[in-house]
Amino acid sequence: MALIRKFASVETITAIALNLALLAAHACQAQGTSLVGNMDPPESNGHSPRAALYSAPQEAPADDPWHITFFPYLWFPGMHGTTGVLGFNTSVKASPGDLLSHFDIGLMGNVAVRKQRFVAPVDFMWVALSDDKGLPENIVGIESISFHVGQFILTPKVDYEIIDTPKLKVDGLAGLRYWHLGEELHFNPKLFNGVSRSQNWVDGVAGARIETVLSSKASITVLGDAGGGGAVPDYQIAGLLGLKVKKKITLQAGWRYLDVHYRNDRLFLYDIAESGVGLGAVFSFK
Repeated sequence: MALIRKFASVETITAIALNLALLAAHACQAQGTSLVGNMDPPESNGHSPRAALYSAPQEAPADDPWHITFFPYLWFPGMHGTTGVLGFNTSVKASPGDLLSHFDIGLMGNVAVRKQRFVAPVDFMWVALSDDKGLPENIVGIESISFHVGQFILTPKVDYEIIDTPKLKVDGLAGLRYWHLGEELHFNPKLFNGVSRSQNWVDGVAGARIETVLSSKASITVLGDAGGGGAVPDYQIAGLLGLKVKKKITLQAGWRYLDVHYRNDRLFLYDIAESGVGLGAVFSFK
């Protein structure tokens, strides 16, 4: 009987221990833990490989692609000022309509490459302008002068985006403006066979570009630069209204003013201001 009682006591203790173990296992399962301790080998930084494996993945920084824009445009300027070759100077004043009536050929556009905050725009303009109603300055016996000029301007710049917010963007810019001018003057009454001359020079310019976003479709851009070198001064200012018609196409219209004063002793004079309306379309690529 003693043996039976001893066996019953052991059986009772064993049953109690088993029930306690089952209750503990159930509680641990409800809490998402394991009865088995952390078997991961310790790391020198205090983190286990499993913790690293199941932590939230770190996204690699997105690579900002190159952005390219192409902006072909037409500029319809009027012009006024003084120009001359070999001491024969003429006063020039022509409206956009006057110049269009004597327009020969032209090509204008702007190409810009952007990477993050840096932009490298290149503006080019090649036109043939003329005015048949030039007034002579201090030339006795000459009633009028026919003025013809071939004008090529190339302006490469480097811009840095100083302010970039959803509503306002401001770029500081610096670059060069290369000029090539070829002039011909024909006199009335006829004197000689006319005179002609060509000149090339480069001016350093600096300025800013400010864009204000009005809505998801519309924006206003104001830009300007000024400087000198071969010419003093050489400056321009422009204002543009942009309207996005497609995801990668924006129509732009505005006004541009360009003023330059170049003199090479008595050999060549070009003191001209041009201003007028411009129209174009910006095409964006990545």
